[in-house]
Amino acid sequence: MKHLIVNADDFGLTRGVNRAIVACHERGIVSSTTLMATGARFEEAVGLARQLPGLSVGCHVVLVDGVPLLPPGEVRSLLAPGTERFHQTIGEVLRAVARGRFRADEVEAEAAAQMAKLQAAGVELSHFDAHKHTHMFPSILRPLLRAATERGVRAVRNPFEAPGSVGWLEAFGNRTLLLRKAETWALRAALRGRWLKDVRAAGFETTDGSLGVASTGALDETRLRRMLVQMREGSWELVCHPGYNDQELATVKTKLRESREVEMAALMSLTPRELRESYGAVLGALRGTAPHPAKVSNI
Repeated sequence: MKHLIVNADDFGLTRGVNRAIVACHERGIVSSTTLMATGARFEEAVGLARQLPGLSVGCHVVLVDGVPLLPPGEVRSLLAPGTERFHQTIGEVLRAVARGRFRADEVEAEAAAQMAKLQAAGVELSHFDAHKHTHMFPSILRPLLRAATERGVRAVRNPFEAPGSVGWLEAFGNRTLLLRKAETWALRAALRGRWLKDVRAAGFETTDGSLGVASTGALDETRLRRMLVQMREGSWELVCHPGYNDQELATVKTKLRESREVEMAALMSLTPRELRESYGAVLGALRGTAPHPAKVSNI
């Protein structure tokens, strides 16, 4: 059996992103989303989530390319030197981690604060992931798992790309896709084993891996359908970023602009029935809220 979670990231970023996620959920194809505690449209996203009981909502923990929820003085090790913002890129985060500048207690405190904000707004958190997948790295993952445990959340996204979701031959035709493919392949080889051990030791639920990570910014209908054909048996999470490329998005620091509408069109071309009949996949959501056993539940 193939179980597929279709999770839309960046809920709360802009009104256009919120509207697109809701539209894809109402289409029946987006089963899950992750909400940004520091998003400019957080309150709107919470209100929309209340009207959509079938939409699973997790926390999109932001530790890069954003601002902290806690006062800067309480998370100074996580911030770019001389600023009150997180580092802008994953590369900067990795260099800071390698130099021992990221304090685990500050990672844990910031993540717990972000999760607590969602819960205080009435959101029952199903799981968590991290913006730009900073939770791939052991020194960040472990305090995030502790924060989630503290908040009663017991499921986490497996950020490692499924083998073969994007073939090397396909990637060679697109320089950006090739670089992303090589990057996700190398990260999987280097980090996945340790990551799974830490997640299992903490008693967290997760999937067999993700789809769409390498294709971020390049996920159109053709690539999406090819990915679904190649999907193996097991439980997988399709990571997507639908949205409207409107005036508000133009004010946000993001590389994903026109691609959000392309992804939305690709998602809207599918139905749950087609997923089952054409691709053998049952749509579901990641559930891991204590005290109930964590599981992938079908919708």
